[in-house]
Amino acid sequence: MIYPQDAYLPHEAEIIEFIKDAGDIFTLRLRIMNEKVRQSYSFQPGQFNMIYLYGVGEVAISIVNDRDFSRELFEHTIQVVGRVTKGIQKLKAGEKIGIRGPFGSCWPIEQAKGKDVVIMTGGLGNAPLVAATEMILKNRDNYGKLYVVQGVRHSVGLIYQDKYVRWHNTHNTEVIITTTEGKPFGPWKWYNGFVTATVKDLKLDYQNTYVMSVGPEIMMKNVAKAFIDIGVPANQVFVSLERSMKCAIGHCGHCQMGKEFICKDGAVYAYPSVEKLLSIEGV
Repeated sequence: MIYPQDAYLPHEAEIIEFIKDAGDIFTLRLRIMNEKVRQSYSFQPGQFNMIYLYGVGEVAISIVNDRDFSRELFEHTIQVVGRVTKGIQKLKAGEKIGIRGPFGSCWPIEQAKGKDVVIMTGGLGNAPLVAATEMILKNRDNYGKLYVVQGVRHSVGLIYQDKYVRWHNTHNTEVIITTTEGKPFGPWKWYNGFVTATVKDLKLDYQNTYVMSVGPEIMMKNVAKAFIDIGVPANQVFVSLERSMKCAIGHCGHCQMGKEFICKDGAVYAYPSVEKLLSIEGV
């Protein structure tokens, strides 16, 4: 973490590049201005930053690394869903924002070594798992089979196509896309429907498989159930939860879910830790 003294203090970052991804989704490529802070900045796949739009407010966004895990630049992919993100969308390269972080727990990259891995996401849930996928590919021989399964509503809304092509062309790695609308394209398999439709066709050593999933909560529950039902140990299925985060260090209580403070206890959890909470309507 880059805030050993004051976790509430944002550091200024410059927008190096503003990338329009699709529709209301965009990516900011950022560089922290203070050299000392920049050089000390590091994160683990699955962690998030608080992005501060001056005079408007903050929003928690997962960190999407650049390919070589450089400390000079890092990325956030953002969908416009409220006042803060709507304001951020209007920024341009060269403008500044505030950054606090990184915060939160991380994906089980070390635990998954020697195992098959399934990255299964829906919508913009692929963004929080880019860093995990890249780290696995950077150390490809340390893992078994890798499946990256992404679900989108319409095929034209598929972002990260350049990443998917590169990943799909890596040995022992397969990208699969599912959609309910639109025409298939690209070198990967397409399924008509939800991501869980692919589970039965994945060639896995179930007892030695790790699953990492992000998407709507109903999707993650269905993904977890599908893999547990075919023999993947429940404690090897991981999900990432999303709640309103204001302080990011468990003080304000906005993100509390039962006894869990999602900002500091999560947002990444082994599924058994949150299964009962996710079954309670309205929590």
